[in-house]
Amino acid sequence: MKTALSTTLGTLLLSAAVMASAADMPVVKPMRGTVDGLDNNTLSFTTRSGAHQTIGLTDKTGIRLVSKANIDSIKADSFIGSAATPQADGTLKALEVTVFEPSLKGSGEGHYGWENADGTTGTMTNGTVGKLAQANGRTLTVNYKGGEKQVVVPEDVPIAYVEAGRSEQLVKGAKIVVFPAEDGKTARGVAVGKDGFQPPM
Repeated sequence: MKTALSTTLGTLLLSAAVMASAADMPVVKPMRGTVDGLDNNTLSFTTRSGAHQTIGLTDKTGIRLVSKANIDSIKADSFIGSAATPQADGTLKALEVTVFEPSLKGSGEGHYGWENADGTTGTMTNGTVGKLAQANGRTLTVNYKGGEKQVVVPEDVPIAYVEAGRSEQLVKGAKIVVFPAEDGKTARGVAVGKDGFQPPM
């Protein structure tokens, strides 16, 4: 009984430590919504909470087209991104996985804090897939500059494919995820869903 209690307590403490370290990282806070219009490089959109927002696009704003994919799209040497929840054992449980086309390899590379769509804080890991293990979904070894993470991908997690996009695809009604620049007035990047698809990140 004492051993079981000690084990449970140890797991809880480790879990708390993992979450604390995740909370200590810089947190990226994307904005999610639906396009209202694009006029003179000003993107208007309605957030999921119903607020109306505008943000400027520049010649440095990366537009990314996101479409639905499946877990078989994830292969060794794929460059991926995964919003995830840190687990007590040090692994990351994926909430979604995006597979980047080869020309976008290196996009957002690293491991950092991430604000999820429900307002909770988790992590985002962008890197190159090394080992893949199949069991109740898939476990990925993701390598990035300065580190490596084990990402467990449950079978019901949404998988998406990301390719280079164009501002013309920011049409009224399109689902988007906006990544504000440091000034808060312009966008560093915009992910837009293809044919009504909701980018899952």
